[in-house]
Amino acid sequence: MTHKYTDWKDVADSYYEKALSLAILILLFAFLVSPKIEVKPFEREIKVQEAIELPPEIKEKIKPPEETVKPVIEIVVEDDLSEDEEEDIEIVDTIEKTTLDPYQEIVTRPEFGKTSKFVVYEDPPVPIRQVVPKYPEFARNSGIEGEVVLEVEVFENGTVGAINVIKSLMSGPGGLDEAAIKAVRQWEFQPAKSGGKPVAVWVTFPVEFTLD
Repeated sequence: MTHKYTDWKDVADSYYEKALSLAILILLFAFLVSPKIEVKPFEREIKVQEAIELPPEIKEKIKPPEETVKPVIEIVVEDDLSEDEEEDIEIVDTIEKTTLDPYQEIVTRPEFGKTSKFVVYEDPPVPIRQVVPKYPEFARNSGIEGEVVLEVEVFENGTVGAINVIKSLMSGPGGLDEAAIKAVRQWEFQPAKSGGKPVAVWVTFPVEFTLD
């Protein structure tokens, strides 16, 4: 049994002429079937408009816009004062002279209760002005003693903001809680400091009520 070997070059050469003929036929068919494309040159048109002056007879026919006549109102001022009478005119100064300094810092009132309770500070606030709470008559007559623990908001300027009662002793109008809050509201503090700058913080301290 013998094997016959063929060279692939011979096979490719046999198909070359057929492929070339087919390609030429396709190009001819496409050239004949496809529409003809004509490229027209771009023509630029320049239109010149001339200004024509109107003749005098036409200008006379054009009416100018009519002017509106404004009414004239006569104002009569009657002077009832005689020469002997003196007219007293009272000058009222209602507007004072004001000056606006553009470099003046506008101080806004801080909002109560908006201070964070997690502010870190090195120096705590120190009270520099304290008002002793007034002992309510009912609590004094009832012999009630003790302490009210308050949580106080101290602003950067040392004033007191919101106040919360942590430990109540006697609530309600005329109670010890109200007396403590009313007194601490008038306190002034040296504000807390963080990095040498005043900051707003919350502090908690008791207010004592004792019968001496």
